[in-house]
Order: sequence, then C-alpha cells, then structure tokens
Amino acid sequence: QVQLVESGGGLVQAGGSLRLSCAASGSIFSINAMGWYRQAPGKQRELVARITRGGSTNYADSVKDRFTISRFNAKNTVYLQMNSLKPEDTAVYYCNLLGDTLSGRDIWGQGTQVTVSS
Repeated sequence: QVQLVESGGGLVQAGGSLRLSCAASGSIFSINAMGWYRQAPGKQRELVARITRGGSTNYADSVKDRFTISRFNAKNTVYLQMNSLKPEDTAVYYCNLLGDTLSGRDIWGQGTQVTVSS
C-alpha cells in the first residue's frame, strides 16, 4: 500500500505564504515525477507544479514566479512553497506521484485545503 500524506494547508490572507508538504510511503520502487494539482469549487483539477526524477520542473502559468516546487529524494517528499498568494489560489491541493509502486503507477493524496482571503 502506498500513501501520500499532505500537510501545510490552511487559511492565509492575500499576499501571504504557505508551504505544502507531501510525504510518500509504502512499496515504492521508483518515482518518475511528483507534483501538485488543485481543484477549486466548480472547476476541473489542474496541474500546479511538477518535478521529475531528474529535477526538471514545470508550472502552471498562473503560479510561475510565485510558487516553487522542490523534492527531498531521500525521503520521497515533495514541497510546494507558495508566495504572494491570491484569492484565486483558493482550492483543494492534491499531491500526485507517478512511478512504479505496488499500488499502481498514478497515486493521489487526500488533498489539503488552501484558502486565501482578500
């Protein structure tokens, strides 16, 4: 069983910062990429940021220059530093793992709520 445990969400005022963490555990044989997605009420889930095994990153245009994704390989943990938060960043943020695991190749966390007040 593979689990992704997210933490760090919460309520913050516009212009503030939050740091999300996602720790992967269980029978993980290899990780190709880890990333963060978000889903706001009434909207589709969208990619926020992703980091590959080799360290390449890509971001949604709406968060470039404000969010930074990083990864601590030794602990299968990925972080999302979110600065200059805006009300439109309000959403449930989900951690995602793509790789070879005993639970499949596409693993999702339970999600953590981020709310940005104006």
